Amino acid sequence: MKRKHIKTLEQIFSRPVSGSIKWSDIESLFQALGAEVVEREGSRVAVIMFGEVKVFHRPHPSPDTDKGAVSSTRKWLDMHGVKP
Repeated sequence: MKRKHIKTLEQIFSRPVSGSIKWSDIESLFQALGAEVVEREGSRVAVIMFGEVKVFHRPHPSPDTDKGAVSSTRKWLDMHGVKP
């Protein structure tokens, strides 16, 4: 993983939950971890990783990911042993 991906992973696992992580950075982290990112209807994005499909809502108009999505991402990554 590149330093940028490690920084994004650290932001995801930081406390309190950050509400200022760019969605594009999280998407890039997923791809660095080997995920396939597929566009769905509307603003939905399917992330295929760990043999699972997880659907996220791409934030708009702000590029920042909300705290709930960051928390959900943290739980999913933690459950599969991905930690900073």
